[in-house]
Formats: sequence, C-alpha cells, structure tokens
Amino acid sequence: MSELVMVNVSGRDKPGLTSEITGIMGQYDVRILDIGQAVIHDHLTWGILIEIPDASKSSPVIRDLLFRLHALDLQVRFAPITIEEYQSWAEGRNRARYIVTLLSRDIKAEQIARVSAITARHGLNIDNISRLSARPSLNEGDNGIACVEFSVRGRPLDPEQLRADFLHIAGEMNVDIAFQEDSIFRRNRRLVVFDMDSTLIEAEVIDELAHEAGVGAQVAEITERAMQGELDFSESFAERLALLKGLDESVLERIAERLKLTEGAEHLIRSLKTLGYRTAILSGGFTYFARHLQSRLGIDYVYANELEIHDGKVTGEVAGQIVDGKRKAELLVEIAGKEHIAREQVIAVGDGANDLPMLSQAGLGVAFRAKPLVKESARHSISTLGLDAILYLIGFRDSETQLSPKS
Repeated sequence: MSELVMVNVSGRDKPGLTSEITGIMGQYDVRILDIGQAVIHDHLTWGILIEIPDASKSSPVIRDLLFRLHALDLQVRFAPITIEEYQSWAEGRNRARYIVTLLSRDIKAEQIARVSAITARHGLNIDNISRLSARPSLNEGDNGIACVEFSVRGRPLDPEQLRADFLHIAGEMNVDIAFQEDSIFRRNRRLVVFDMDSTLIEAEVIDELAHEAGVGAQVAEITERAMQGELDFSESFAERLALLKGLDESVLERIAERLKLTEGAEHLIRSLKTLGYRTAILSGGFTYFARHLQSRLGIDYVYANELEIHDGKVTGEVAGQIVDGKRKAELLVEIAGKEHIAREQVIAVGDGANDLPMLSQAGLGVAFRAKPLVKESARHSISTLGLDAILYLIGFRDSETQLSPKS
C-alpha cells in the first residue's frame, strides 16, 4: 500500500527551495495531495502532503530530503497520516467556506485573538490567514491602513448571532469586521452604486445650501433625524427643500467647488475603472452636484433630484420623481439589468436609512461611516478606514490596487 506523509519545512527563504524539495520527491514518483507555503519577513513555512507509492517506500525519500534540507540549513518534520485521517480531512474541505475580513488602522494581537475566538465558538475552522494591506510603517502617529483576511470553513449554527458577536467586538476595539460567503461572486463584482452625500463626499449638500440660505440649523436638525430613520425621507426632504426657496443660483457653483471627497473615494473609483467596473451615483441629493462629481471622477451613471430654478432662484421644489430609498433600490435593479449584471455582482454603498433598500438589493451592501441604525441593519459596514477599503472586501491586495497611500 502507498504511504501518506505530511512534510513541514521552515527556515530562511531562498530562491529554488520548492524546486529542490519537489525534485527529490519526483525521483520516487511521489504524488502531491496538498501543498502550501507562507513567507513572513523572509522566513519560510512550507507544508506538503504526499503519497509515496508502495514501490518506493518512505525511507529513501525521507532520507534524501533530510540530507538535503539539513545542507540547506532548514528544519523539517515528517508526520505519517492514516488513510482515515486523510479521507476525513478531504471531506471537510468540501464544507461551506467564508471570508472574515478585519479592517483597522493598526492590527493588534488582541483583535486577532478575539476574532479567532468567535470563529471557533461558532464552529468555524481557520484554513488560511492573509495580510491584504501593505507592510505597516513604524513611524509613530502614522494614520495607517491595515487589513487581515481569514479564510474559514464550516457552517455557523446561528449566523445572526455570529454577526452580532463580530459587531460587538468591532465597536469595542474600533475595528470593522466583515463576514461573507466565499462564493464565485466575491471577486466577480461588476457594478458599484454609491450614495453621494456623506458617502462619496464628506458633506450633506442640502445642509451646505441651507447654511448659505441662513437656515442651516433648522435643516441640519431635520437632516439628522431623517438619516437616523426617525423621519420619512420624502416628507423630510420636501420640508428641508421648502426652506431653501429664494436662494440665488450662483451659490450652487461655489458649493460644488468646495465639496471635499471622502477619504479613499478618488482612489477607489480609479481602481474600479481600471478593473473594468461600472459605477453609479444614486443620490437623494441634487443632480447639479452629482454631475460635478461625475465629471471629476468619471462615474458612469447619475440619478439624483433635479433642483428646480426659476429666474436664477431656487423655487424650493424639485422637478420630477424624488429619488428616495425605494427609488434607489429600483434604479440599482434597472442599471444592473441594462448592463446584464446579476444583482449578486452589485456592490451598494451608503450611510443613511434611505440607503438600506438598495443595500439589501446588492450582493454586497456596505454601510459606510453610517448611523447606528443603518450599521446594525446592513450586512457589512466600514467605519474605521476610507472608502477604498471596499477593495479589501472583494479580496484585492494593496499590491494589486496600490491601496496604501505609501505604495
């Protein structure tokens, strides 16, 4: 009968090691059942599960590997594996797979410990841990970007409790934790739709307009209640808009020029365009400002509210249908259909209660720096990093997208 042996090698990495090791195995017609390696700070950890045919026996293979690896100043360990152990392991590999993404300004050991404790408590086994972010700077006070991805397998008995546990420790440790199925759609998204105010840009435009009209405090209070989900969006929107009646049209251009993009927004859009994604703004704000962003960022689609202006003055009304939460969800479906993109391939990003319908329609819905109600209701959230952290959620490394500002 053939023999199964697990070979673990560790030591300083150098070119040609894989060729050296497998070359020796090849002389004995060894079959590779599994293989993997990781290199951290030039230190190699290399594992390979092999099947040695009966004609070869294990002794000559192990002898030759020991001599060669000793000469290369590498440590090696051999462990026999039974047929039953292998079959049990192989069957387990077919269980459901998930990705846990840990996002932070700086990854600490406690964060890894608590995330891994939760996965274990819910019956999930960690198969692989990868760093997606660039190596951190050692400069004090550096406002870094850090991301570690866990590949886990198993099926949690209570997915909602698992998510609640992750949300709890995320709040305690000021990190973000995403949990998603490792499906074929994860790295095969094709459309990203964004809310505009407080998502692509830092401001709420209607508040900026209100400030210019001298009704800032009144409008800001209504805006906050609407974003918290305390007021119906359409009613609150009409109420706020009426307070802007008589505002001079020239104010719009000044506001558009001073709007500040959210951290990571420009880099995210640039990366998405390079990767072939389609992008859209679905906003309860105004088309004047959304078009300004479209021109600046190269957004493909824009849907927002048309601010009505007569004789150079804002009338306090909008022309056409109001883009509220329900309409945003409808537009997401319409654009996906037009582009022949499955909803599982759509990412939606927003911060307010009126964004929840479109977040629920997308394959990946992300609450970005959102109010507590929205954060708790959305499947995924980002609060600690910039908008371009979305690239981590779809599995891209800094080396692929140059996400880090230092790369």
